[in-house]
Formats: sequence, C-alpha cells, structure tokens
Amino acid sequence: MAPIASLFVCALLVGWFAPNLPTQTGGDEAHADLPEADAQLAAHRTDQWLAGQTVLRRESDGHFYADASVDGAQLRFLVDTGASIVALTGDDASAIGLSWDEASLRPIGRGASGTVRGIPVRLERLEIDGLEARNIKAAIIPEGLDVSLLGQSFLSKVQNVEISGNEMTLGG
Repeated sequence: MAPIASLFVCALLVGWFAPNLPTQTGGDEAHADLPEADAQLAAHRTDQWLAGQTVLRRESDGHFYADASVDGAQLRFLVDTGASIVALTGDDASAIGLSWDEASLRPIGRGASGTVRGIPVRLERLEIDGLEARNIKAAIIPEGLDVSLLGQSFLSKVQNVEISGNEMTLGG
C-alpha cells in the first residue's frame, strides 16, 4: 500500500509543481482550435520525434513501465499519465550525472505525509525505442519516490498515447 500511496502523492505534487504543462497531444485535430502560431509550434514539437512507435505491456501490478535512455543512462519509468512532469528518484538522477545537496532542496508540493521537497531540472534527451524528446521538464525527488515517473512533460510530446486492454501504444 505504501508504494501506491507514494506514487499517488508524487503525481499530486508533480501536478501542483507544474500545473500549466499541456496534457496529451493527439493528431492534427487536437490543434484545430489553436492560433496558427501555436499550431505550428505544436507541429514542430511532433516533428522532433523519430518515426515509429512502441507498445508497452501492462505488468502484474497493473501499471505500464518503460525503459528509457536519459542523457545516456538507461532508466526504468512507471508511465504516469496523471503526473505533469517527469519525476526522478535520487538514484536515477545520480545515474545521469545530476547532483544536489540538502541546501538545493525546496518545497515543490504537499503529499499525504507533508511537504515534498525536490529540485526542478531539465533533461537534455529522453528516448524510448526510437521516440525521442529534448529539453524535458523534470524534478528530482530524492526521498519518498520508489520509481521514476514518466509524466506529461514527455508524454505530451508523443504524437499518440493510447491504452487498449493490457497495451499502451506510444507514437505511431
């Protein structure tokens, strides 16, 4: 129960930390109501993706996980469509060369156990099976997060995110 509560708390804090991030984007119809400049920016954003797609299988705990290359390191993420940004565990942040000290931690949200402290960062490159995005908003959560979360700061750049049964399709 504690890991699920921790994930829920982290999703809430990430949503609080970055409430104005866009949610999932779809095909061209998703941009029909945007002004032309915004639509061009959105189209450019999807042009940054390499061709292809990946299919993730639901695991026995009911969640989808993705193995990703982040700034050259291989990390495992829980796909969290409710998280506004990518949230990194302290160990995963260290694995990609990010460092911090206690003085760098700041309150970035509140969870069931109180104030959650973290460090906002940007990831240069995040890639999953040929789907690549750059300059991704993220936060390091050194304590209280059991697995890194793949949130909307990455997922919103994917042309398509679809769940059907026990499969999640990214891209395509």
